[in-house]
Amino acid sequence: MQKERTAIQNTPASENKQERTYAILRRRIIDGTYASGYRLNIDALARELGVSKVPIREAIRRLEAEGWVVSNRNASPQVAQIDLSQWESSMTILALLEGYATALAAEHLTEADSIKLWQINADMQQALRDFDISAFNRLNRVFHSTIYVSCPNTALVELLQQTWDKLDTIRSSVFLFLPERGWASVNEHVQLIRLCEQHAPFDEIEREARLHKLRTREAYQQRVNKALAAENHEENETV
Repeated sequence: MQKERTAIQNTPASENKQERTYAILRRRIIDGTYASGYRLNIDALARELGVSKVPIREAIRRLEAEGWVVSNRNASPQVAQIDLSQWESSMTILALLEGYATALAAEHLTEADSIKLWQINADMQQALRDFDISAFNRLNRVFHSTIYVSCPNTALVELLQQTWDKLDTIRSSVFLFLPERGWASVNEHVQLIRLCEQHAPFDEIEREARLHKLRTREAYQQRVNKALAAENHEENETV
């Protein structure tokens, strides 16, 4: 954090310190440093980052407009609470975008890209063995980014990155709820790599990449329904 303070203080006059402050706060929310419900004390942040309260307030206003932060009249602003229904909706959007972007990118992937994908997937398996959720989630994003960074549609890639940012704030909570999806996910990655290496038809790659994301959403829905059914059964037993 001292490095972030120094970076802001050394920001050239041509750059906007508010932008740097915003980037730091946003990154801390996305990587989980500021968890859901965390209160953002403006005075403390100003002292820590070595700036006035103005860039802190402006950064928080932007984060609030983007849905990352919620302001309270009688208390400090706080990181927005997890909304799992929003996660489901975002996963559906991600599935559609990523399926298409992956299929577009496939023909542009090189042998070096393929080697990198195999290594990332192996690292993800090790993260699962270590139960390192943070590393698994980070590597999962790197895996998919390695594919769609070759997508020629830059607007589509930008939308994908924005959707991933939203999902990253709650992905670890969902992972804890669905630990078995981790192993299924790395196995599905193997299939995706092979399809890309084999220069499979566009529709086949798009379908596999899309279903890869939708399977996680469906597994979550099934787990929720199962939990609700068990809860209702217990209530009926006590009546």
